[in-house]
Amino acid sequence: MDPLSLTTLLAAAAMAGWVDAVVGGGGLLLLPALLVAAPGVPVATALGTNKLAAIFGTSTAAVTYARRTKIDWMVAGPSAGLAVCCAGVGAALAGAVPAGAYRPVVLAVLVSVALFVVFRPRLGVVAVPARRTRLRVVAAVAVAGVGIALYDGLIGPGTGTFLVVAFTALVGADFVHGSAMAKVVNAGTNLGALVVFAATGHVWWLLGAAMAVCNVAGAAVGARMALRRGAGFVRIVLLVVVLALVAKLGYDQWRAG
Repeated sequence: MDPLSLTTLLAAAAMAGWVDAVVGGGGLLLLPALLVAAPGVPVATALGTNKLAAIFGTSTAAVTYARRTKIDWMVAGPSAGLAVCCAGVGAALAGAVPAGAYRPVVLAVLVSVALFVVFRPRLGVVAVPARRTRLRVVAAVAVAGVGIALYDGLIGPGTGTFLVVAFTALVGADFVHGSAMAKVVNAGTNLGALVVFAATGHVWWLLGAAMAVCNVAGAAVGARMALRRGAGFVRIVLLVVVLALVAKLGYDQWRAG
């Protein structure tokens, strides 16, 4: 890999760490950058190397949030535990799912998320404790720890965004606390997927370690910025990331069709 490609990739890793820490979706930046910098790399190896970098970034963000705000561990803890196993299952199945099979579904979900956030302007701006019932807690754990974790192992980009929206919509967290819980669960999904990719030889350890250093730096800045600027800032970044994901996947679908 030439020095310019490596420098660009490391810069993308830092930016991806920032985006992931604020609202998720850093894979939208890092995976394409990795595939461009190393065009011959197998997709599974790109996914595994990305997970190596991402687990350090999400863990850094999770620790930063935990030190500065209160995390709902009754939701985040069980979700993260389930996520390790379910993301591992997703990673094991990753090679068997063609891109054309999931892209339209993910596009539809992302468009629905964007519309949901736009037409519910108060969603996530302030916490709604009354929404946190026992049934909703169970639903949040199932959606985050099973459904979204499987998606992360299979595909990846947008996982953090889906987690934030799930926690705000289901248990009434504001966007800052939803993002804090999302980082804990996302660390679990990254760990589960990384174990599987590593066991099958699909990780570039040296490159992934260099990307991890930059990802950690971006994540630390992003988490502090989200905490300082509040839920309104996170909401704006969420919408930008979702629209970027829709544009990227829409373009991929159009080009494939």
